[in-house]
Amino acid sequence: MKNTTAGVVPVRQTAAQRRSLPDFRDIAHALADDQHICRRPVPMRAEDPKTLQVTYIGSPCKATIESVCPACAAKARYLRMTQCHEGWHMDNEPQVDKLTPTEQQKGLIAARSDLFAQYQQAADDGDREAMAGIREVVASLDVELRESGFRGRLPDFDAKLTDRRKRSTSRRQDVPDLPRLKVAKTTIGREYAGKYRPSTFVTLTLDSYGAVHSDGAIGRDGKVCGDGSPRDPETYDYTRAARDIVHFAALFDRWIQNLRRAVGWDVQYFATVEPQKRGAPHLHIAIRGSIPHAVFRAVTAATYHQVWWPHHDLEVYTESRMPVWDESAGTFTDPDTRQPLTGWDEALDVMDLVDELEPAHVVRFGAQVKPIGVLGGTEDADNKVRYLTKYLTKSVAEIIEPKSRRAAEHYDRLHAELQHTPCSPRCGVWLRYGIVPKGATAKTQPGRCKGKAHRRDTLGMPGRRVLTSRRWSNKTLPDHKQDRADFVRQTLAAVGIVKPDRSHLIITPVEPGDKNVPPRDHMIMASVSQRITWRAEYTNALLAASPPGPHNDSAIQQAAA
Repeated sequence: MKNTTAGVVPVRQTAAQRRSLPDFRDIAHALADDQHICRRPVPMRAEDPKTLQVTYIGSPCKATIESVCPACAAKARYLRMTQCHEGWHMDNEPQVDKLTPTEQQKGLIAARSDLFAQYQQAADDGDREAMAGIREVVASLDVELRESGFRGRLPDFDAKLTDRRKRSTSRRQDVPDLPRLKVAKTTIGREYAGKYRPSTFVTLTLDSYGAVHSDGAIGRDGKVCGDGSPRDPETYDYTRAARDIVHFAALFDRWIQNLRRAVGWDVQYFATVEPQKRGAPHLHIAIRGSIPHAVFRAVTAATYHQVWWPHHDLEVYTESRMPVWDESAGTFTDPDTRQPLTGWDEALDVMDLVDELEPAHVVRFGAQVKPIGVLGGTEDADNKVRYLTKYLTKSVAEIIEPKSRRAAEHYDRLHAELQHTPCSPRCGVWLRYGIVPKGATAKTQPGRCKGKAHRRDTLGMPGRRVLTSRRWSNKTLPDHKQDRADFVRQTLAAVGIVKPDRSHLIITPVEPGDKNVPPRDHMIMASVSQRITWRAEYTNALLAASPPGPHNDSAIQQAAA
């Protein structure tokens, strides 16, 4: 608006200026970020079985990437930090309280056993109708058994023993031997001087595939560079790099197994996987207890993982000429001769006939190992936890976003190699090498696979960015989340604020076409209002529980955020 002698007239805006103005959704998202609530709530249907009243609530999207939802990503990272803190410097053995089987569960298993005997008799008699009827009854029993508090798998009535392929377990001659101690059940580290129980922070990287431009290095043009791209792309071993990435998780499992055997106790760990600038994954690991550095180096040097797959060094088929599915044969055939290709089991049978067969690939860690001792309760321990989790809110593509043209070309070449590297026995890439993958059907796309190992935005990185041992904190992520909720409820209850119990509600996803579902904008506004109210209640409860002071004020502000 501007003033004139005639009065106030509106200022005309251009179309570009109007397009630059924020709309309601932009402002709502910004407000949701300020209030630390989900900007992408998922509508859920909540039904009260007592009153049959139906309401709709917005459930957090639970995204772990900050660019998708900052609030949900921050909460997920906080849970991981809590999990890492609670397990790293534990000084008591975690106890697992197993419940005693109930009479109901034993009765269900007994009924299932009787049905199994009847199923076996029907199978011997060839009575398929009776077999189908028994399977329906067993399915209902299994549902009831699950609801009673059962975990693990239930035996399949049609399961049959299969011959397990055996490979030689003798160690390779080109690696040092390791001690093989009986692994004790203890998980906590040794105590020193009667009061110190240090733990360890260690970093593991994969081997080198060629010299790269590192930080502070001088390139051929005389400029300082450090983008992770190879100095000589033509000699960089992209094939080995791609295969090492695919089998990286299996190598870490073997490393943990060897470490436990070398020290003789059940080592517990919390590890995060991050990509280096060169595109190779590496691990930051928090290990409970203290282990000599020499042991870490020896275990790393002696650890390897052998891939006993059919050799896949020479492609038989290319993009212009791929195998075709033969419906009558039930397998893929050569596009010219129409002869069936070698199946997965047939290829393994041929491998069993070859004496002194070399594995298709062997993956090892690099020689550089960096173990660091850390004492619990120190600032160093807090810094290491933040360092372990600092990249969890970023996607792999965001972490290794190319900073130069040569880095982008390097990632493109690595991705191209991953497109030709099988990621599992069921991978469609096997058809490039003339082998029908395990479980192939007419829907299998020859030469391609939708697995994460072949995606450009992940560069083969494993889907799980956090790896934890079973007895790390003796809790799951939902357990840690529940602990936080219980603490808040107890804090509010101490000042007389009691939240209604909603555990009896039946919450399910909304059905497609449900016209009663409120718009997402309404859910965001309801969440903002609810968040402001809850924050005020929690802040008042903290003030009532803690007297005002410079130290408590900052802690209260941080807790209420």
